[in-house]
Amino acid sequence: MSTSATALPKPVPGQPCSCGSGLDFAACCEPVITGKRLATTAEELIRARFTAHVANENLFLHNSYLPTSRQPYVEDSEVSPLAWTRLVIHSHEPEVKPNVSHVDFTAHYTEKGFDGALHEKSEFQRIDGRWFFTRTLRQGPVPIKSSAPKVGRNDPCPCGSGKKYKQCCLGKA
Repeated sequence: MSTSATALPKPVPGQPCSCGSGLDFAACCEPVITGKRLATTAEELIRARFTAHVANENLFLHNSYLPTSRQPYVEDSEVSPLAWTRLVIHSHEPEVKPNVSHVDFTAHYTEKGFDGALHEKSEFQRIDGRWFFTRTLRQGPVPIKSSAPKVGRNDPCPCGSGKKYKQCCLGKA
């Protein structure tokens, strides 16, 4: 018995956009994918790229990825086995440097009846007013950092021996 999420249908005008913005496809990602207007932010571009994956608009994906954007497009006859189900934007850092933004997102999908998620933080660059996906900075969720204070070499050892940390458990860690 399959418990996978339902794949998004190919987006059409008059329907909600696949990117999850709540807007109609014709007012959201369609003008960006078709080239009628440029994405105004990196978040808008990642939404359009997700929708392009749902719609199999590979030319847009090719042209919006900086490493391939200046190369001739060659149609790929293979269809992706992934059925995209939803997009979640976790954060958008609009200007980490001039004309560079970061977007942390999760793209959910099903493959062969099983649910999956692609969580990554990606970098986008604006060149001559046009946003491009440039590279993946991190795959997976943000690493967890301990909130506990670090034990210093000369602090009492947390094991309770009464010795300094450097003379007790430091070498064992």
